[in-house]
Amino acid sequence: MGYIKSAALEEKGFVVLDSYDQEADPKEWLDVEYNDWKSSGDTRFAPLASAFGDIECNGFWNHKPPRTDKDGVWIDSQVAKAPNLTRRAQEPGANVGRCRIIELQPTPYGDCLYNLHQDDNNRLNPDGTGWVVRGFFNLTDDKDSYFVLRENRTDPSIEYRIALPAGAQLIVDTQRLWHAATHNGTDPRYCLITSWTSGPELDAYIEKYHGTDDVPNVEVPQDVLEFGYAEQARKDAARAAYYAAKGQQVKQAMSEA
Repeated sequence: MGYIKSAALEEKGFVVLDSYDQEADPKEWLDVEYNDWKSSGDTRFAPLASAFGDIECNGFWNHKPPRTDKDGVWIDSQVAKAPNLTRRAQEPGANVGRCRIIELQPTPYGDCLYNLHQDDNNRLNPDGTGWVVRGFFNLTDDKDSYFVLRENRTDPSIEYRIALPAGAQLIVDTQRLWHAATHNGTDPRYCLITSWTSGPELDAYIEKYHGTDDVPNVEVPQDVLEFGYAEQARKDAARAAYYAAKGQQVKQAMSEA
């Protein structure tokens, strides 16, 4: 049967929406409670909606009963501090799963490439229902930063680099695309991330805000790109060596037992 997906995301796996007037809103992301939850890079998260309305960031499938990333429960204390962000997350009218604000410390391009990952949005998602994707609303004015999207984690031949000024809005199939952010700055970057279920409501929202995948790539000097590729390869090799050595230690311990 297959899943219900948005045609707008079919070709490249993402769309960029009209920019939002972020300066008109208060900085609600500074008022909410954060959780030291690590993702790709040096991060904290402030959940607005979670599996059962608690201030935690775990995947819904890690709870009892386990379920897919849908039907999130809004956290009253957080919503009271961030009504505008909550409104924006609810505006599409699509089902919301997890909704949270990420705080990302400065992350150079090489670290970003090492951090590239795919999300497990659709674990336990029944066939024939809407595919879960994620919205990214950039809250701080990170003019020198950019979101990196790849079809293949270690292949730079197809790499989308999306600018992240205040008000930038993206919707990404993060289970399809490898993704992470390059944050060139001294202060933390803040972004609202919402899990939405694909369907007519989300399609109408994308159309309303002129979602497009025809956007220019952020220009990055070739030497920065080359250094980033080398840094990703170096860190990948170091990680592989670490786990290989750890595996040998386990085998040796078992043989001596």
